[in-house]
Amino acid sequence: MSLESRRKLIVGIGNPGRQDDGLGWAFLDSLGDSGSGEFALEYRYQLQIEDAELISRFETVVFVDADRFTHPDGFEFSRIGSTRAVYSFSSHVLAPETVIELARTLYRRSPDCFILTISGSSFDLEIGLTESGRINLDKALGFFRNEMSRASEIAHTLG
Repeated sequence: MSLESRRKLIVGIGNPGRQDDGLGWAFLDSLGDSGSGEFALEYRYQLQIEDAELISRFETVVFVDADRFTHPDGFEFSRIGSTRAVYSFSSHVLAPETVIELARTLYRRSPDCFILTISGSSFDLEIGLTESGRINLDKALGFFRNEMSRASEIAHTLG
């Protein structure tokens, strides 16, 4: 299945050479191992301006990234609403909100966007997740798979 034939995209953000900063990529690796189904998967060290064109081709986009904040459940999942309030530009690092705003401005497309942040505990130069990072990754994967299963059931019922 080609990238463009899928209508949903998951963008894993991070650097697997910096311990829990690799949680976004580990999330994609886990989905890929068990079959990502209807989602196209893209790996990014950081978001770039060019990603605005990429996300403009999809109806739904989920950004997955590590977070230094300790979320009570080990992760947080939320819809990305208005992007104008947090829109900023830098040639080094772009926030998902900036990429979304660029897609809206340049390509007149506004995909339905979400962000899944997974709590990490160490971001040192070292390959491999920490034990707490792995635990939080498993929690996030369980949540995500459950939500996707429920969404498929609803779509099938309405279908």
